[in-house]
Amino acid sequence: MLKLLAVAEIALLAHEHVTKLDRGERRRLVELVRIGRGRRRNLTEREREELSALVAKAEPRLFVGAAADKLSPVKIPAAVRKAYEKRG
Repeated sequence: MLKLLAVAEIALLAHEHVTKLDRGERRRLVELVRIGRGRRRNLTEREREELSALVAKAEPRLFVGAAADKLSPVKIPAAVRKAYEKRG
């Protein structure tokens, strides 16, 4: 039951970060990943820049920090969480 709860919390966090992109941006992100087949080198320079901008908008570092905080049995110090926010 605890694993299910943890998965649900991570899913909610992921949803929160994915919805920072509007519908068109999410669609374009998926399209770029498909075009590149998971490899940046398969994209043009312009597409790479676009992909980087879309990923950055979703704030992946903040997501990782929040996920670690949710899953950790020990509370993650605020200074560490804020460091993730500043890097993003």
